[in-house]
Amino acid sequence: MAKTVEKEKTPVQEYLLDKKDLAILKLLQQNARITTKEIAEQVSLSTTPVHERIKRMEEAGVIKHYATLVDHAKVKKGLMAICYVKLKLHNKSAGTKFIKTINEMNEVIECYNISGEFDFMLKVVSENMDDYYNFHVNKLSEAENIGHVQSIFVMGVIKQTHVLVY
Repeated sequence: MAKTVEKEKTPVQEYLLDKKDLAILKLLQQNARITTKEIAEQVSLSTTPVHERIKRMEEAGVIKHYATLVDHAKVKKGLMAICYVKLKLHNKSAGTKFIKTINEMNEVIECYNISGEFDFMLKVVSENMDDYYNFHVNKLSEAENIGHVQSIFVMGVIKQTHVLVY
């Protein structure tokens, strides 16, 4: 019988960003559809080095994903709630099951493991209060190991950004 050899885990290497990388990231954060040529003009490089820098940042995980930001109200998801969730059990298995369940709920657009009185903070969007009630009663509250849920409704968005490099 063949012996299975476990690969040695290598630590994630830190990717050092220089001023040109930061300038490229700043432009991509403002407009992910900007062309390599437009970036090159603004950061005083030719297109090839800009393309290579972007690819390196993607491969290193600096650039994680490109996305389209959508107006919630215009796609009938105008009600936003922040849900604080406390689990009954606090072991690895219970936490893993909860996370798997949350990842399957389309209404949950963000989930954070937090410290304090609650274990998780969820950002939930729905069409209206009836839709949210259905989500809360028939999905979230039915998830295994839920101890307590507190919902807070967002009255208005004051600031919402994904800009990390400025």
